[in-house]
Amino acid sequence: MAFLDDSYLLKGQTARSLFAAVKGLPVVDPHNHANTSEIAANANYPDLWRLFAGTDHYVWSVMRKCGVPEDYITGSASSKEKWLKLASVFPRVAGNPVYEWIHLDLRRGLGIDTVINAGSAEAIWERGNHVLAQESMRPLALLDTMNVEVMCSTDDPVDTLEDHALINAAAGRSLVRPTWRPDKAMNIFKPDWRDYLKKLQKRFDIEFKSIDDLSRALQASHDYFQDKGCRASDHAVVTPLSGVASAKKADKAFKKAFLDKESLDADEREAFMSYLMGEMAEMNAKSGWVTQIHIGAVRDVRDSIASSLGPDSGGDVSTDFIDVLPPLRSFLNRFDGRLKVVLYCLDPSHQPTLTTLSHIYDDNVKLGSAWWLLDTPVGMRRQLEYIGSVELLSNFAGMVSDSRKLLSYQSRFEVFRRVLCDTVAAMVDYGQMPHDVAETLVKNICYDNPKRFFGI
Repeated sequence: MAFLDDSYLLKGQTARSLFAAVKGLPVVDPHNHANTSEIAANANYPDLWRLFAGTDHYVWSVMRKCGVPEDYITGSASSKEKWLKLASVFPRVAGNPVYEWIHLDLRRGLGIDTVINAGSAEAIWERGNHVLAQESMRPLALLDTMNVEVMCSTDDPVDTLEDHALINAAAGRSLVRPTWRPDKAMNIFKPDWRDYLKKLQKRFDIEFKSIDDLSRALQASHDYFQDKGCRASDHAVVTPLSGVASAKKADKAFKKAFLDKESLDADEREAFMSYLMGEMAEMNAKSGWVTQIHIGAVRDVRDSIASSLGPDSGGDVSTDFIDVLPPLRSFLNRFDGRLKVVLYCLDPSHQPTLTTLSHIYDDNVKLGSAWWLLDTPVGMRRQLEYIGSVELLSNFAGMVSDSRKLLSYQSRFEVFRRVLCDTVAAMVDYGQMPHDVAETLVKNICYDNPKRFFGI
């Protein structure tokens, strides 16, 4: 088997046969962080670095680990200098999925199959930038070439979503749908929470005198997103929220923090956040939206990165020191049978609990794809094997790119489809299911299931 050849991640004929059945299916990406302004502008990318690494925290992290100075990652060095520095250390990245993803992006996106290293860097730079200047390399054309049928961006409740309208008008279809991400309204512990609520007040012309006023503004935003084609919300939490709390206690905490500008203790924060989570989930249940919950990311752990570059710059980690069961038990029982939920796992230690929890509820509760630090061939395979043995693979929510980088909507999905087909093929080869059943299963996971579940 040669590097990234037709048998990449596929061990035998059964796996190759299954992959052939899903390889050409359109991409349905229910969760990503697409730069909708970039897509709407539809301008050519200026250079390889901007397309391949300019927004990719995975790339930044491996470069830092290889001792590359920050000036060549997020600093003032030119794009070419950054690309050459990345290439000079890239052989050291082999074994990490970044090595495969970047090479896949280069091969599938630009048609360049040269292995990246210091000696090839200059030639790849020149050839790649020549390719990027072509009309077929503009964002909308790339999305069409990559066979992206629909993708769901991540958007703030105050957003007006003009870029989505421009993109969909240019594409002639609902290519990009918004996703409602109300974290800033819920994160009462953040220092900029009050400033954000002032923006929300202004956006919907509602003065916040109580938590009910905040809920009315969020409902107005929810309605606006619904009209613009939104079919899901997304919530990033360290520990899941129960969605069950006293309205009186939540309102008291809101007034104390927003009107009186006083600090809250842990119980007060929990009362506010759990109550608001419940209110937003009720909105979703009424509209038939999917509630996506990303669990366990501890943000901005490396102080030097956070202080110099700001939040969400590649200093985040997973933690197993949380008990996900009690709050999720309360939340899922409150909405049992009337809310669609996807649970995303970041730390592998939580996978057994989330899987067994999903198993006891109906098909409204699903497991999401292996997320972030688990979004690797190893993490995907382990998750799929465990889901298949405890839950139902047929109930899996499917792949999401969770990416800011356009070409990822091709490479990440290819890796997932190959790992899925290889995992299921092993079950066929061990006599655990017939080939035709396996082929239907992988097709549903790759395409039909997410379209149906997310209503896109």
